[in-house]
Amino acid sequence: MLNVNLINKELKQVNNLIKKDIIKERTVSKLYKYIFRSSGKQLRAKLSLISSSSDKKIRLRRYKLAAVIELLHTATLVHDDVVDESEIRRGTKSVNNIWSNAHGVLIGDYIYSKAFMLMVELGNPKILDELSKATNDISKGELIQLDAIKNTKITLEKLEDISYFKTGRLFEASAKCGAILARSSNSYQRNITNCSKNLGVAFQIKDDLLDYSSDEAIIGKPILQDIREGKVTYPFYFAYKKASLEEKKYLESKLGDKKQNNKKIIELITNLGGIKETENLAIKYFMKSKQAASKIENKNIREEMLNLLNVSIHRKK
Repeated sequence: MLNVNLINKELKQVNNLIKKDIIKERTVSKLYKYIFRSSGKQLRAKLSLISSSSDKKIRLRRYKLAAVIELLHTATLVHDDVVDESEIRRGTKSVNNIWSNAHGVLIGDYIYSKAFMLMVELGNPKILDELSKATNDISKGELIQLDAIKNTKITLEKLEDISYFKTGRLFEASAKCGAILARSSNSYQRNITNCSKNLGVAFQIKDDLLDYSSDEAIIGKPILQDIREGKVTYPFYFAYKKASLEEKKYLESKLGDKKQNNKKIIELITNLGGIKETENLAIKYFMKSKQAASKIENKNIREEMLNLLNVSIHRKK
């Protein structure tokens, strides 16, 4: 297996690159440092490092690509907080909570532009093409998700589209770009890309499940945030399908309700099978990802991807 300590050392180099050459203008510097004060899981950056690890000669370019991926992801998070009016991110106050929505939008744009500057420095048209398309798809996913606001008629297919565009797409692009950078074979690119895409969708489904967790301290944000924002996600969708007319009316009344009985909603959605059905869907994508990972010929990379899968599916936050 690839040395976990080695990946963590590489991530330190990636983070150094992210924090390098920040504009001295006080407001930008303050916002930027606040956002990158903690690193989070950095799964997407890890995917690009793992998928490009077969070529040790391109070390600095691998770090640069991982930095691009992490910058793109962070920019989407900052913008998400503005759209969702979120007050908490990773257990602490969000940018838009401390400063304003305008600050959130503009610093998000700044981070995006820094990512594209580094992308151009890589000088690889295939990577530029893939990441620009992925960024476009992520925005598409956010727009499609607006259709899920208080929409009890939304289909499972549409929810899966949202999970792919919002999360699976950047997982997919991270692995694909790493493989492109390392000049890997088409079969390797295909397998690690499929593995990462399905991992990303499973990861998003798990996120939807964690919103129904009973421990806010562990997940680092308020529970049932999606329902407060009026979003129909998988647990709500599956529960609503099996609900009686009276239960449907109750669930509908809770979409967008800022003051609600968390325990009662979690109990109802659990009893209606919403949690179990969502867990089954996560397992379905996890198995798809595992099947693709098993086809990766490089033993070290294959084992590292399988390890990443297990960590992701069993995570508590």
